[in-house]
Amino acid sequence: MTILDELAIIKILQKRLGNKKFVSEDVEVFKIGRVKIVAKIDTFVQSTDMPSKMRMDDAARKSIVACVSDFAAKGVKPQYGMISLNLPKTISRVKINEISKGLRYASKEFNIRILGGDTNEGKEIVINVSIFGTTDKIVRRKGAKIGDVIFVTGPFGYTALGLKILLEKKKDMNNFVKKAVKSFVNPNPKLDFGVKNRNYFTSSMDSSDGLSTTLNEMANQSKCKFVINNIPTGKDLLEFAKSQKINLNDLVFHGGEEYEFVFTTSKKNKSLINKNSSLLKTPIIEIGYVTKGKGVFLEKQEKHVPLRDLGWHHFRK
Repeated sequence: MTILDELAIIKILQKRLGNKKFVSEDVEVFKIGRVKIVAKIDTFVQSTDMPSKMRMDDAARKSIVACVSDFAAKGVKPQYGMISLNLPKTISRVKINEISKGLRYASKEFNIRILGGDTNEGKEIVINVSIFGTTDKIVRRKGAKIGDVIFVTGPFGYTALGLKILLEKKKDMNNFVKKAVKSFVNPNPKLDFGVKNRNYFTSSMDSSDGLSTTLNEMANQSKCKFVINNIPTGKDLLEFAKSQKINLNDLVFHGGEEYEFVFTTSKKNKSLINKNSSLLKTPIIEIGYVTKGKGVFLEKQEKHVPLRDLGWHHFRK
């Protein structure tokens, strides 16, 4: 039996549902009358998304963060939400209170009004979140132009390391390890930065499936070549990866779970974006540039080395 990957499954569903050619985007956009609605849905599954040492309230918050991060990349404020819960029949009142706490905290944090939802019985905890907002436009994944510069909204690699530490149940929790674990457990989507600067982005995409996946998708849709000449991480991670003999690219480019976003902008808007970054206290990192060609490449000693899409893909072997 052939094992289907995520793209094959999506294509079958699109065909059966009678939709036109599928172009992947962070959110869905449709109109009701003259109002343009932005919608996003995301699913948090206990067995695949929640390490055993992760608290339930943090998991519940993260289920909303996953949607908010996509809104941030599109420059849109989330306004309303609906939540569906799949719960084992043996679940305790304590667990329900923890889930409620995490959902309440996130909805207040991002000013989202939860309208309602659904509850169902199943073998494990599944939190399905739908978020809605309105806008006049979104920043799409395509749109990068030759001569643009490439930015990310924060350092990469810490979340992949944090997940590795949680899965291995390490007990040595020094400050660096705590930083890595916190980045995985409590991600911080840059919503205000995305909303304020959306008119200066030529393209943008959430990076939660891995930086290599994001860059390749944006380059492919924009029909341009992305050249990365600055690895967006910190000195402490560089030193840790070297000392532990961990592949740095695996952490930074292929790990995922950052809930940051990648954006391109023209050179003339760089100073304004950097100014807004300082005002909002949102760290951004310039990582490369857009040029003629196709694909994504790491620039090393004036040579261009291909950066393959090795981020997270559901159903991949």
